[in-house]
Amino acid sequence: MDALAEALRLIVTLDADLFEILWLSIRVSLTALVISAIIGLPLGTYLAISKFPGRKFSILLLNALMGMPPVVVGLMVYLLLSRSGPLGWLGLLYTPSAMIIAQVVLITPIIAALSNQVIEHLHQEYSDTFYSMGITGYRAVVAYLVDARYALTTCILAGFGRAIAEVGAVIIVGGNIDHLTRVMTTAIALETSKGNLTLALGLGAVLLTLSLLVNALVIGVREYAAKHQYA
Repeated sequence: MDALAEALRLIVTLDADLFEILWLSIRVSLTALVISAIIGLPLGTYLAISKFPGRKFSILLLNALMGMPPVVVGLMVYLLLSRSGPLGWLGLLYTPSAMIIAQVVLITPIIAALSNQVIEHLHQEYSDTFYSMGITGYRAVVAYLVDARYALTTCILAGFGRAIAEVGAVIIVGGNIDHLTRVMTTAIALETSKGNLTLALGLGAVLLTLSLLVNALVIGVREYAAKHQYA
């Protein structure tokens, strides 16, 4: 109970170390989320409305990548960015940029696969109408993305939930360096191993609160979409 009380004190008094870690976690996750949404939404939509050889395999691969173990992603990005790797000359290993790259690799398949399912359902309903109106190619992709904006928002929030709670990949490529690459999940793992439960509990409470907020947003968006007949 003493550790929990001390953790609450850190939150209430806006402890500098705690909020430095919180800010870095949100900055890294939001940056990765924006990049993943820019890649994943058009990719999922294109796969949903296009016909080409290998389309089913591409969707199957995308769905399989949703469950890719974070430590494997971390290892792949580490090998790419390490000094002897093909991108080692960029000097990104053990920086927030490396953590963003790892999170992009992790959550892009999630956003693309979920958006593919949403748009595929919409395409079955509107494909004839779009064809008769001559809406094809990138114009169709944009039209579907706009029409399904509320359902796609829940896909994006699901990606953010995965990114903010990730630990395996970011600890490999970020190194958990104090004041540089330490985020909430890696800090919780470190402080727990050191027996410093105060900061670990404080960060855990903030992470749990963020998770609840994201889920509340998902439910709110779904209810708003259902109310306005956009789901």
